Amino acid sequence: MNNAGQPIAPLTWAMLILLGLIWGGSFFFARIAVEYVPPLTLVLLRVLLAAAALHLYLHARNGLYVLLWQRWRSFIALGVLNNVIPFTLIFLGQTQIGAGLAATINATTPLWTVIIANRLTNDEKMTVPKIAGCLLGLVGTGVLIGPAALTGLGAPVWAQLAIVGASISYGFAAILGRRFGDLPPVVTATGQLTAASMVMLPLVLIIDQPWNLPLPPAGVVLAIIMLAVVSTSLAYILYFRIIRDAGATNASIVTLLVPPSAILLGVLFLGERLSLEAMLGLLLIASGLVTIDGRLAALIRKIN
Repeated sequence: MNNAGQPIAPLTWAMLILLGLIWGGSFFFARIAVEYVPPLTLVLLRVLLAAAALHLYLHARNGLYVLLWQRWRSFIALGVLNNVIPFTLIFLGQTQIGAGLAATINATTPLWTVIIANRLTNDEKMTVPKIAGCLLGLVGTGVLIGPAALTGLGAPVWAQLAIVGASISYGFAAILGRRFGDLPPVVTATGQLTAASMVMLPLVLIIDQPWNLPLPPAGVVLAIIMLAVVSTSLAYILYFRIIRDAGATNASIVTLLVPPSAILLGVLFLGERLSLEAMLGLLLIASGLVTIDGRLAALIRKIN
């Protein structure tokens, strides 16, 4: 349910599904890129290219530079929690584990967000439907991906914990993102990514020294561009719009939509078949989302 205690609006559901489709490809692009580009450099390329694209789009409209100056501390905090920490941890983890397991662990984000929101907010308290829905969705994600989700379980524990850490950071970022509801989502996304770029630049120059790195193949360059422009610039505009309209917890459930989105894209465009396990997983995820939404529970209470 959103901040006003109402079921998630149809437009918000449409944005969540679209965001899930967009982020469904991000783990794939990242897995390609980390084979050739060090994690810190990849984080910098992702946020820097995404910020540049948004700056070109805005072209100083909406009082962008005044807002960046006035709220630079808040943008840095948001950039660190929503980009620097989680992107770095995910890319580090993906040097050891596959995209399927990474996406499954990342699907714990709604659970962390519910816990954090219960502690730090007054209007997004923990409820039985929220917890039950998150657990259903998480189980469904594991069933959906199936044996592929187990790939990498033998990898170092630190790699798996890195993805967990990223999920927790996303939870805190979602709560902090509520404070930017007075700004257009595109401005919030631009400020966040600009701040993240400023934080990452000195780290990469000192640690990775990218001028000594070999030029990656053309396919990797394309994956990085897609990761930055589509899976970051466009994605965060949608993300902050969802937070503004439906709250932090509801925005975080997009991570439950990422694995099924990747599976369904394969069915629609690559001719892949939907297995019985995948259909069961989709059903469990759908049940979890309906439970979180609260519309069905409200209808049952009304009938009773």
